[in-house]
Order: sequence, then structure tokens, then C-alpha cells
Amino acid sequence: MANSFRIALIGGGNMGGALAAGLLRTKRGPVTGPELLVIDPHPGDAVQDLVANAGLTVLPELTAKAAADLELVIFALKPQAFEPAAAALAGRLSPETGVISLMPGVTLNRMATALGERPLIRAMSNTAAAVGAAMSVCVANDAGEALEKPVTRLFKGVGTVEWVADERMIGAVTAVSGSGPAYVFLLAEALAGAAFAEGLPRDLADKLARETIIGAGALLAKSGKTPQELRRAVTSPNGTTQAAVDVLMGAGGGLPELVRQAVAAAERRSRQISQDPGKR
Repeated sequence: MANSFRIALIGGGNMGGALAAGLLRTKRGPVTGPELLVIDPHPGDAVQDLVANAGLTVLPELTAKAAADLELVIFALKPQAFEPAAAALAGRLSPETGVISLMPGVTLNRMATALGERPLIRAMSNTAAAVGAAMSVCVANDAGEALEKPVTRLFKGVGTVEWVADERMIGAVTAVSGSGPAYVFLLAEALAGAAFAEGLPRDLADKLARETIIGAGALLAKSGKTPQELRRAVTSPNGTTQAAVDVLMGAGGGLPELVRQAVAAAERRSRQISQDPGKR
């Protein structure tokens, strides 16, 4: 069985579990259970479910036998765990084995220092991969450019993929789409809390917030219109929506300025991790 493994996913936590679930969610996906190996001594619930339902194999560490046939290794760890994990793997990987980092702040240079010169790709995705709706952005070193087609196919299995030539863009990508689902979840949480405060039952408040965000996202995806156009279409002058939007666009820049500051803070933190791993 080990000789059929082609991709090793290092880390079976939130992001690793979401990626594995997305890759294996259909029988026609980019990989099958026997082609994907997860390395994690304590995998999360999502990975454990895939062991039972999708033929996924999990190992506490990457054995030399399992490493021999790998084409690709994907790191989905916390940034501070990268160097110890890379040190344990480096001697077992062929120089031709490509490596992808899904870790905030782990640069191509940092990967090369830990793993040697090989095909390297730095990518940022998000946990919507679990349902095939992730936004992934990738950048490669010179050797990694040869892997653009298979890596694009891989990430298309869990959503939308874009490539950039300038690695410095990945910090902003991390701040927008990598961290972005948390912003949307916070909005849903706040919207449900506001509905509850206005007297709606908690279950109904939660459902209204969830379904409104799902519906708005579907409309944004399918209408072909910009967010500004959709917002203006639903905002009648002097109506109820206008009253709410006036508050959200209020003094000091309102919600747009708050989001700008949030994204800037996340991008700044990504650069800090990249430039000074000691501050992780």
C-alpha cells in the first residue's frame, strides 16, 4: 500500500483536515484515499472521519518507505512547527520531491534553508477547501514552476486557484482570503447577536444570519455584478437598509475602514513572521 502514496500532507489539523476533506470529497477528485497520506500523531476529527470513510491513511511520522514514492509534500502546520518537522523529513525526501507550504509567513527562502534546493511552492488557501470553495493563491521558485499544472489541478479540486509572480503579495493574500473566513464568521456571529438583541429567538436569529450570508454570497457569485452594484441595488433611499448602512459607513470610516485596518494588521503579522521567525 505504501508504494501507492504520491502526496503527503504534513499536519491533520484545521487547514490540513479541510484540504484533505476537499480533495477526497468526490470520487472524481484530483486524488484518491490511497494516493494521499497524512502525517500527524494527533490528527483532528475531520481526518479521522476520512480514515473511516475515504480510505485515508494516517501515520504519526513519515517513514522512509512511505517517503520513497512521494511526488509532493504539503506542509499545513503552525509556522513555529515548520523547522522541527522539516528537519525530521529532509533526509527522507528525494531532491525531486516538490514541497508546498500552506503556512503563514513561511517563505520560499525559509523552505529552501530547511529542505534544500528543490521544487518549492508557497501557497495560501483557506478552510473553505473542505466544501470545495477555497480561494488559493500560489507562487513558486524557479524549480517549482514546473509543477504549476499539477498543483493547479490539485487546488482546483478544492476551489479557485490563482498564481502570482511576486512572493510579497502572499502576505496580503493571507490577510484577505487566508484569514477572511474568520471575518465572515464574525459578521454572522455579530448579526445573529444583534437579531437576538432585537427580541428574536436565538435559533431563529442564528438561522437568519447564516442563511442571509449564504444567500448574499450565492448572489455575489452568480449575478455577475460587483459588490458595490449589489449593495446599491438593495439600498433604497431613506429605507431601512439605508438607515443601517449609514451606521456601518459612519464616522471615522465605519466598517470599510475597520476592515482595512484588520487586513493591514494581518498582513503586518504575516510579514513579521516571515522576517523574524523568532517572533512567531
